[in-house]
Amino acid sequence: MKYRVVIERDEDGVFIAEVPRLPGCISQGRSREEALRNIREAIEVYIESLKLHGEPLPPPLDEEVVEVGG
Repeated sequence: MKYRVVIERDEDGVFIAEVPRLPGCISQGRSREEALRNIREAIEVYIESLKLHGEPLPPPLDEEVVEVGG
């Protein structure tokens, strides 16, 4: 499954990763790569918790990226 991850750098230089389709699924890292590794783990734990509690899984990402202008 694929989920969109939004990564932003905060005022302290820490990379914050968040998954909009999974409310509260947030992680961080000292680098972009570390934040991505950490959010992958957070997503896995989040989905395991949903399954454990019989909650429905949010649908995976189904979108396209469109580039315009230049």
